[in-house]
Amino acid sequence: MTLQTESRPTAQIHQLNPQSSKTETLLTFRLAEQLFGVAVERVTEIIDPQRTARVPNANPLAPTLINVRGSVVPVLDLRNRLGMKPAEQSPTSRMLVIDITLNGEPCKLAVMADAVEDVIEAVVDDLETVPELGIRWPAGCFRGVSKRQDQLVILLDADTVFALPVH
Repeated sequence: MTLQTESRPTAQIHQLNPQSSKTETLLTFRLAEQLFGVAVERVTEIIDPQRTARVPNANPLAPTLINVRGSVVPVLDLRNRLGMKPAEQSPTSRMLVIDITLNGEPCKLAVMADAVEDVIEAVVDDLETVPELGIRWPAGCFRGVSKRQDQLVILLDADTVFALPVH
């Protein structure tokens, strides 16, 4: 699968530690100054930001919808989910269309990213746990932290971070 944005060339794959045999391919993206990663097989498209339709009385975590190739797709406010401050769109903003399973049914949702960075190979055995000291993000949303050159990549757990709470 080749990931392309509508205005960027194909991302390059960078290996972190080729000695280990068990790796996972991740798409990395930014929210504020933090670099996040999600399993690339969950991402079906990377698109430019679209006009959204606000849904009355919707869950604040998914208050809007977009049209993706004829399908109505909820937009998850990942900043809200992670307790981050809202931000304005920029020229590098993109929407990630992601496949998840919700209540046993496959579905798509979109999340806004400040920028899409790269596709990398993360060594699963080298993942470190996210320290709980001082972090106010929802528990269970992260699989671990991977080191990439001089940066840390926080790996999102797609099954929990993109799931909406049932009221």
